[in-house]
Amino acid sequence: MKEEIRSFLQKEIDLKHIPGAVIQVACDGEVLLEEAIGYKAVHPEKEDMTIDTVFDLASLTKVIASLPASLKLLDDGIIRLDDPVQHFLPEFSQNGKEDIMIKHLLSHTSGLTAERPFHAKKLSVSEIMSEIYADKSEAPVGGKVIYSDLGLITLYKVIEVASGVEFSKFLEEEFYKPLEMTETTFNPEFPKERYAATEYVEHLGDYKRGIVHDENCESMGGISGHAGLFSTVGDLGKFAEMIENGGVYKGKRLLSENSLELARQNFTPWDSTEYRGLGWQLKGPQFAPCGDYFSDKSYGHTGFTGTSLWFDPEVKLRVILLTNRVHFGREPHIIRLRPRLHNIIRKYF
Repeated sequence: MKEEIRSFLQKEIDLKHIPGAVIQVACDGEVLLEEAIGYKAVHPEKEDMTIDTVFDLASLTKVIASLPASLKLLDDGIIRLDDPVQHFLPEFSQNGKEDIMIKHLLSHTSGLTAERPFHAKKLSVSEIMSEIYADKSEAPVGGKVIYSDLGLITLYKVIEVASGVEFSKFLEEEFYKPLEMTETTFNPEFPKERYAATEYVEHLGDYKRGIVHDENCESMGGISGHAGLFSTVGDLGKFAEMIENGGVYKGKRLLSENSLELARQNFTPWDSTEYRGLGWQLKGPQFAPCGDYFSDKSYGHTGFTGTSLWFDPEVKLRVILLTNRVHFGREPHIIRLRPRLHNIIRKYF
């Protein structure tokens, strides 16, 4: 398995589909493969990828930050899934959004627009929230899956209001410290050489390192519910271990088994193409990033920068793939790369 995975990733590097990758494969809690291959940067000079490379997780933020924070508040009786968003954010109720609940934000069934280029207008966080509050839904609530960054931006504000704590501080205290995830943070301050370089941007005159790739999140000061988190494969392995162990890490319970089981349920059984849990993408009837062989119980998530985390509980398998594919631009090679890689891995289990 190891040689086949290395060979596959090397071919993708040679084709310039990705600069490099860090991968971890674990089964039944045992790490079978953890390896770095290729480069963390190619431009302006090549720099070898290392196991401790810090990656911009992009939309993995949704399940490594927003989801656990929401489940913790659910466990503690502070929120319920059927709470209307307007209960915490009264201004959100404008233009017919009164019926949107927390469960709709988590399952991408709120009907909110997928994204808007707030960064182009150089809006502040409060100005972005005002625009979302005033926005009209694109579809009826609970009737269509629209993968919405706006929904997760809204959720991050709900979490702050409900908890009474800043989003990043809440996550640090409730999850990242207990999980010993010392290299998982928003707005990281590691030495420049630690980062997987992402995309070239004109206003910097350089490739981004340690500055969030997502433009709206950058406009928000680097912290949001949809993007902004940075981490390493080692830290993500700790988070994944907690998920697989039913919310327990090194004997300490961080989340209830009930909350994690609920998050893996299908909240969109009526959709013919895409199944969504709370936060998690589930293996659905059509395309899945986890490929063809992962079981129907599989769940995970991806990030635009080239990251992904997928679980197959049927065989107690997890795969963490971290790439910085946007270093080469935004060509969608990663869309085919992920499922083919997961097929190679899953055939051994």
